[in-house]
Amino acid sequence: MKLFKILILGTFLVLTQFSGFAQQPKRIFIKYSGFAVSNKDGVREFIRDNSQQIHFIHEGIDMFCDKAIYYEKDDFIEAFSNVNMKQGDSINMTAEYVEYSGKTQLAFASGDVILKEPKSTLTTDTLHFDRTRQEAYYKSGGRVVRDSSGTITSQIGRYYMSASKYQFVNDVKLVNPDYTIDTNYLDFYSETGHAYLFGPSTITTEESKTYCEKGFYDTETKVGYAVKNSRIEYDSRIFEGDSMFVDNNRGFASGTNNITITDTINNSVIKGHYAEIFREKDSAFITKRAVAITVQENDSVYIHGDRLMVTGKPEHRITRAYYNVKLYKSDLAGKCDSIHADHKTGLTQLINLERFGTSDPFSAKRKPVLWNLGNQMTGDSIHLISDVKTEELDSLKVFQNAFLISKDTIGDSDGFNQIKGQRLIGLFKDNELYNVDIIKNAEKIYYSRNENNELVGIDKSKSGSINIKIVNSEIEEIRLLQQIDGDIYPEEEFPKNARLFRGFDWRDEERPKSVEDLFKDDPPLELPVIKGLEDYVPQEDFFDDDLIKRVDAAADKDSKKENKAARNIPKKTKDAKKKSQTLKPAKTKKKPVISSTSDN
Repeated sequence: MKLFKILILGTFLVLTQFSGFAQQPKRIFIKYSGFAVSNKDGVREFIRDNSQQIHFIHEGIDMFCDKAIYYEKDDFIEAFSNVNMKQGDSINMTAEYVEYSGKTQLAFASGDVILKEPKSTLTTDTLHFDRTRQEAYYKSGGRVVRDSSGTITSQIGRYYMSASKYQFVNDVKLVNPDYTIDTNYLDFYSETGHAYLFGPSTITTEESKTYCEKGFYDTETKVGYAVKNSRIEYDSRIFEGDSMFVDNNRGFASGTNNITITDTINNSVIKGHYAEIFREKDSAFITKRAVAITVQENDSVYIHGDRLMVTGKPEHRITRAYYNVKLYKSDLAGKCDSIHADHKTGLTQLINLERFGTSDPFSAKRKPVLWNLGNQMTGDSIHLISDVKTEELDSLKVFQNAFLISKDTIGDSDGFNQIKGQRLIGLFKDNELYNVDIIKNAEKIYYSRNENNELVGIDKSKSGSINIKIVNSEIEEIRLLQQIDGDIYPEEEFPKNARLFRGFDWRDEERPKSVEDLFKDDPPLELPVIKGLEDYVPQEDFFDDDLIKRVDAAADKDSKKENKAARNIPKKTKDAKKKSQTLKPAKTKKKPVISSTSDN
């Protein structure tokens, strides 16, 4: 049994030694030397002849140059003039000067460095190349050109060959004939042309400018995403939101959650939680708590609906609101099925829903209604006309079944003043209604009071038309034109069931009394969770502990001469690594466990 254990142990030692020998890196092989001179220290100098360049081979790379110095003990090359390093079909690097260590497989290149891979070309002054990890690194400014994507410049850059990925840092700019990207951090995949932006970033085209602090852009398809403080500026509009999708081919963008679209020319804002913009058609569609705000000097107008659409060039914009539409201004409110607002003419139309007939139980509630201070006006459709220069209300028109109601608020009265007719025309001054004309088949029920606000009686009359003068939001005078009949009845003699006209519908509970009231009938808002993009992963130190260990291992421990493999590693980096290693607590050795066993 003991003999068997000895044989197994011996076999294991042999295999271990063989394995260790097999893993030793091969030394640099000189395939063609040209003119060569050697000295006693094992330093060999080579100069090319007229037939070809000097040619070295090591672990899958070929290096060509006009002049070289090979340090045999260090397995280290200095290559000069027209240096060309090739790694299969994937990497081709040229430079004026290259250092290469066969022990560490680290290369340092300087002087017009050009590194080409199948999809891109990197140009820089100095470049570090780690063949073990298949990474290249520069920190003195560089440029990467990819035909279909454009040119990328940055102060610091790193290329991960296995992933075909560039990581650019500081003053990053991607320039393409169709767009320019400026950012602090850019991860770029040369195979696909995918670009990931981190930090304050902008994508600028001839038509628009997109800003975000985290984003993705496909340089092949010109499609991208923007998250975190996203904003798109084009023409006279600013489009903001939590998450955005951009298709520059179609001039299309969409946004999700906390959307704001600002029209800087027409002084208007649209808000919601989902929006679509079509640049060529100059149109915007928005939903989910959608509200359009026309900003005025002293008072803004708010329009809310299930859906909003804004179309037209800046000089002729049109706002449309659909379904369950509400309008709010401090002295004016409205409700209807749909609104059509022409910003050029100042005409705002409150429209009824045609699919509901007059017999439908919902038809009364669907009729447009407008409140101005204490007055309620309804009809089949209502037009508001504003002065486009002063942005103040000028007039209103109610078409078909016009009905004006105001509550008699004096004392304990529960009555309503009512005037109805075929059409209504109202005039505004300083945004207050001061004159109303009821035209054709006019009727009124009016609680008539004396100068002491004592009820004189209830006036019920019919006439061809009625004119009303309003002062300080109160009806001061009512004039009946072409009166047909009418009388004033004492309150006790006027039947309660006759005090309301047919079609009477007091809708004060529907009236929005604040901006928040615009949304009180909306279903609960459930916003989608935006997964977004992964956070930025900073570059790991190119000169990390593993690389420093490889460099230290390449040194001749029995010699005080320079470790050539370390000559182009920044001194601060080497000193910091050594300091951190000396500060690490020493590992305590575990005491061996002694056990007693017997051989069978």
